[in-house]
Amino acid sequence: MGRRLVPLTLDNLPELPGWCRSCVFWELDPVSGEAAVKAGRPEVEKEAWISAVLLEWGSCGRLVYVDEVAVGYMLYAPPAYVPRSTAFPTSPVATDAVQLMTAWTMPGYRGQGLGRMLVQGVAKDLLGRGVRAIEAFGDARRTKMTCVLPVDYLLAVGFKTVRPHHRYPRLRLELRTTFSWKEDVEMALDRLLGAVQKEPTLRPL
Repeated sequence: MGRRLVPLTLDNLPELPGWCRSCVFWELDPVSGEAAVKAGRPEVEKEAWISAVLLEWGSCGRLVYVDEVAVGYMLYAPPAYVPRSTAFPTSPVATDAVQLMTAWTMPGYRGQGLGRMLVQGVAKDLLGRGVRAIEAFGDARRTKMTCVLPVDYLLAVGFKTVRPHHRYPRLRLELRTTFSWKEDVEMALDRLLGAVQKEPTLRPL
């Protein structure tokens, strides 16, 4: 089974599931988000947001492929680009951190380490850009699929709670302390990418 990570771009954005391409929960404030949905243009707003972040800040997402099929993704950006984050009771995200917004993996591929692989890929990208930490709002009572990541998933991939809340705690992953595993991440990704090259037939989320 060949696995690989690639940056999210406007070219591969169509490979996200339809409901993810049309979700602007994080990208717009509540009022603008509702207006975009009522106007029937959330996909356009999503594309415009990704385009703006790519131009002004750089890579803001990762896609994971298994046997050349896109089966998961992760979105992240500085809090200034994430209007919805200010609506959370445990906001704001620290000024030295990038916000992990949301992530998703295809049901048949969950529990296979792809979520951790995505986090490691994002951490590798941000370490190379001088970012100190990743923060995320978690949902402590998630019972159905939403755009807010479950707390259990964030804890499982190394995040720690920095501001508790009964429903939406804020969690943080210090990249300085994980710098020691940067080489391990690179080696693991190299092995995975190497496997793809050599064998082309090869929560949450």
